[in-house]
Amino acid sequence: MTTTPELDDPSTDPFLVARAAADHIAEATGIDGHDMALVLGSGWGGAAELLGDVVAEIPTHEIPGFSRPAVAGHVATTRSIRVERVDGSVRYALVLGSRTHLYEGKGVRRVVHGVRTAAATGAQALVLTNGCGGLQPDWSPGTPVLIADHLNLTATSPLEGATFVDLTDLYSTRLRDMARRVDPTLPEGVYAQFPGPHYETPAEVRMAGTLGADLVGMSTTLEAIAARHAGLEVLGLSLVTNLAAGISATPLSHTEVIEAGQAAGPRISALLADIAKAV
Repeated sequence: MTTTPELDDPSTDPFLVARAAADHIAEATGIDGHDMALVLGSGWGGAAELLGDVVAEIPTHEIPGFSRPAVAGHVATTRSIRVERVDGSVRYALVLGSRTHLYEGKGVRRVVHGVRTAAATGAQALVLTNGCGGLQPDWSPGTPVLIADHLNLTATSPLEGATFVDLTDLYSTRLRDMARRVDPTLPEGVYAQFPGPHYETPAEVRMAGTLGADLVGMSTTLEAIAARHAGLEVLGLSLVTNLAAGISATPLSHTEVIEAGQAAGPRISALLADIAKAV
């Protein structure tokens, strides 16, 4: 099953589609439940191989509600991985190698379907990663940054109706502290999501900076909101792949994003794997 049209039907409960996706994953992997989930954005894909033993690998588009990735640098599979934690216990991680972006025009339900599916598999914690533009000149390309808060500049929300969710501590202080135990040098900042797919103008970057942003990109915030609503504890990590427009004199390109991710890949993948084993 490559698509689930019912997910786009306003009369359909999107959590029922997430439940169907979770049931498919359980049947395909032989794992009844997963303890945590990771969404691997640009540059972070190598972490999956360092987490532990792959129990099963599923073409993502075969899972109800999912489709093939539309962005270069994203992996087209979903993996179930057996993770041996630093305390000796064993957990199972659901690793989503691709995400649906808002700019693909498939609707916000599909953007957050992976998160809701992760919650339906039993996950308690979610690690969201991305590649992004940096506003801090001393954060050179290849710098990993913890997300402390966000600005949702997409003019939409994954929540429907009178659904009121507190986002005060959306990006878990506890998980950020655990990440800093793995790497005390990790900086943290505020991530601003624009709708894309075009890169931000220098004026928009200045606006975001005035509002308090340190990072700009085209993903993550809607997923984080949906995750909080679903009861997941969220850790966000950005990889600065380029300086944002107006911060750098160099024109922006997606090729630059991919190249920066590839260059930083081994180092940040090892970092992410170590953090995941500690969470």
